[in-house]
Amino acid sequence: MTTIVYVLHHVHSFEDGGEDVKLIGVYSTREQATGALERLKGQPGFVEQPEGFEIDAYTVDEDNWTAGYV
Repeated sequence: MTTIVYVLHHVHSFEDGGEDVKLIGVYSTREQATGALERLKGQPGFVEQPEGFEIDAYTVDEDNWTAGYV
């Protein structure tokens, strides 16, 4: 059985090139992740950069980064 989860995170980019990445949550459906995005997009920090939201699907118990640091 394959289990898929949906990870919602937000990246706030700064003028100096820095970033602040927030893991908001892990959800069992894309709809729940989208609902969380909708609830949060008007909050301070998020409202200034609404394009910073991203929802990614991941398979549980699977390596997702295998290349190491290059």
